[in-house]
Amino acid sequence: MSTAVILMNLGTPAQPTAASVRRFLRDFLSDPRVVEIPRPLWLTILNCLVLPFRPRRIAPAYEGIWNRGVDGARVAGSPLLYYTRTQAELLQEHFYSNGRDLVVEYAMTYGGPRLHQVVETLRKKGIESFVVFPLYPQYSATTTAAIYDQVAQIFLKSRDIPDISLVRDYYHNPLYINALANSVREHWQKYGPAEKLLLSFHGIPKANTEKGDPYYRHCLETARLLADQLQIAGECWQVSFQSRFGKAEWLQPYTDKTLTEWGARGVASVDVICPAFSADCLETLEEISVENRAIFLDAGGSEYRYIPALNLRKDHIEALAAVVENRLPGPK
Repeated sequence: MSTAVILMNLGTPAQPTAASVRRFLRDFLSDPRVVEIPRPLWLTILNCLVLPFRPRRIAPAYEGIWNRGVDGARVAGSPLLYYTRTQAELLQEHFYSNGRDLVVEYAMTYGGPRLHQVVETLRKKGIESFVVFPLYPQYSATTTAAIYDQVAQIFLKSRDIPDISLVRDYYHNPLYINALANSVREHWQKYGPAEKLLLSFHGIPKANTEKGDPYYRHCLETARLLADQLQIAGECWQVSFQSRFGKAEWLQPYTDKTLTEWGARGVASVDVICPAFSADCLETLEEISVENRAIFLDAGGSEYRYIPALNLRKDHIEALAAVVENRLPGPK
């Protein structure tokens, strides 16, 4: 049986322009998994208040990170697309070098390449089994469930449905936690530990958690496992949540407000890591590395350092491979 692994991430505008950002946001924010406001009301807000103005505001931020990866390293186009594509290439090399005859591709939930296009191409090549791997360590209905929806839609009218496995989460996978811990240790070996370690996760509306989304619990468990690996005291680290959108209450504490409070009360140095992001993107390279750095320094802090996402680290690729191995058809 021929098997393909499809790595999936959120997606990105095709270009750092207002028009391209608008197309991407329309696709992304039209998904009822992402915004759960009643559809007629939300679509009115989206088309009348969000899409006419927000793309022009955030296109310069995309332009600022375009062709630029971690520490200013040059990448081709969108960092998120570059890192996801290269992760697929490295995972392919890993399996080949270990005697595994697997095809590894990548797709995006929004923007391109789209999952249905990748699946169609692979099926024409004779692929009979798929492992769809959302690169979200912590499950949320706003991210992973949207991919479940797309998989179901692709095969809704098919008679000959292939063997399909979806990775729901891997927040407690030991190799993933170990890769995070290694990245922090290497950072500390180079710079020394800061006074505080902030674990900033992407936020979701608080109401989603109250309705049963397990994301908040997964984030807290990720943080606990990482702190245990690093053997750091509770007063030296904290969880926070970033990237809130709109006026509703989101998961707290908020990253920007936490950094403001720390700077104001005399915390001199902060290390920030974003364990929910498998690849660096706008939310890490701009929001965390630039915007929140300024917030902390303006509040009175002295030293602010961002610890990059796991991206192309060898131990990260090995962790992804281990997750895939557990999902492959046949005896384990």
